[in-house]
Amino acid sequence: MKALGIKGEDIAIAYLKRKGYCILNRNYKTPYGEVDIITKDNDTIVFVEVKSRSTLSYGEPFESVDYRKQERLRKSALFYLKSLKQERAVRFDVISILLKNGEHEIRHIKEAF
Repeated sequence: MKALGIKGEDIAIAYLKRKGYCILNRNYKTPYGEVDIITKDNDTIVFVEVKSRSTLSYGEPFESVDYRKQERLRKSALFYLKSLKQERAVRFDVISILLKNGEHEIRHIKEAF
């Protein structure tokens, strides 16, 4: 993973903790792909995709979470949930981070898909 991605995930985890989320996993690998962050918001398991950029030349970071990526995340989430052996409420969020000149701007999109 590139430094920008790691920095973005670190920022996202700090943000989620400040908001009261309980971090369950980071970079959870499945046969279908990787989930950046798995967290708990009250009784809901939240699968979080983090996208970071240093420029808007190619659009907002969240715009790169296309249908293919969403499908991989859904399959990875199902894989994770099967390992729990219990039904849980689920949500998919995207955290979009713009890192520029040592500053960062966070956009948290709940129920992104």
